[in-house]
Amino acid sequence: MIEVSKGTAIARLTLLASFALLAGCQRGIEPVMPAGQAGYDAVSIDPDETIPLRYTLAPGDRIAVRVYGETELSVPEIVLDNAGVVSLPLIGDVRAIGSTATEFARQIEAAYAAEFLRDPQVTVIVLESRQLTIAVEGEVEQPGVYPFKDGQTLLSALAVARSPTESAKLDEIIIFRTVGEQKLAGRFDLRDIRGGRSPDVALVPGDIVVVGFSSSRAAFLDVVRVLPIVGFFRPIN
Repeated sequence: MIEVSKGTAIARLTLLASFALLAGCQRGIEPVMPAGQAGYDAVSIDPDETIPLRYTLAPGDRIAVRVYGETELSVPEIVLDNAGVVSLPLIGDVRAIGSTATEFARQIEAAYAAEFLRDPQVTVIVLESRQLTIAVEGEVEQPGVYPFKDGQTLLSALAVARSPTESAKLDEIIIFRTVGEQKLAGRFDLRDIRGGRSPDVALVPGDIVVVGFSSSRAAFLDVVRVLPIVGFFRPIN
């Protein structure tokens, strides 16, 4: 049995109390993102805007290019590179990103018609589209990029990332969102959401969730971990 002197125990308790006081007095990070209702308003978008009116090609899409009557020019399978470009016979690199399959087919037809074929007919088929994702970063147990699921919210995203760490700053959860060319961001308090005082936040594909770090809480936990267990109960004779 480890014996701890009264003076040592008091010193350690004083140290713990000092860290607790420091945590209580620490000024939070100056908010640079809208919080509270302003945070919800900042990332609020029309639900119709989250569903594209048409699917446009992007890096990672796997497509087939069929040129009618020209087997040697047809490509049964090709993947858009990181720049959204594919390389096709005779015409070389063609930029596909941002175009629908039909628009890209017309673009290929124009390229072949310019030098190689008379009245080419091209069909582009999307064999496999890119996966829609969200990212969870910062003070969570398993940060990373995860597949987006319909109806996903801030709480469910944090659950997928195995929840915030012990040193997370729960009132500094930031969601970054891109809608078209516009960059949006809002700051949320996870404690209020868990407690039912604020609504959960619906996520959309491409959202990035960042969980803040509490330096004072981390320092306090470091002290707790190195302290031996001190018994305060006396045995009953």
